[in-house]
Amino acid sequence: MTTPVANTSASIGAVEVQEIAGDDDVVRVRQLVRAQAVAATRLSLVDQTKLVTAASELARNTLLHGGGGRAEVQIVTNGRRKGVRIVFTDSGPGIPDLDLAFTDGYTTKGGLGLGLSGARRLMDEFDLQTAPGQGTTVTAVKWER
Repeated sequence: MTTPVANTSASIGAVEVQEIAGDDDVVRVRQLVRAQAVAATRLSLVDQTKLVTAASELARNTLLHGGGGRAEVQIVTNGRRKGVRIVFTDSGPGIPDLDLAFTDGYTTKGGLGLGLSGARRLMDEFDLQTAPGQGTTVTAVKWER
C-alpha cells in the first residue's frame, strides 16, 4: 500500500540513524532532525517546526504501533534546493487499512488520531509502504522554500 511521493531527491549528507525503543528515543529523534535542519539547510523556523513535529509524530507511531524501529535522517537535494529526508521503519503488524489510518480522529491507541494524517500534511513529500504482518516504512521530505 502506498501514498506516492516523487523520487526526485539525491543524497548529499551522511545518513544519521536513531534506534527507537523508548520515549527517550523519540526525544532524540526530534533533536537529531532539528540539528540536521539547522546545520545543513535554509529551512525557515516555521518549516523546521513542521519537520520536527512530523518527525516526532512518526517516531511516536513507530514506537507505539510498530513496537519500535529506527529513524534515518539525511540531507538531500533535488538539484535546486536542499531538504531533510526522514525515514521511519518498523517490523510491527503493518497497517491493514490506510484510508482509515489517514482519517483525522481515527486512533487505535487512545490519542487524538492526528499523527499520521498530520505528519503527511506537514511534509512536502510523503510515502508510506506497509503490509499486514510486514511492518511499515514512512519516507518524508521537507524542502527549503
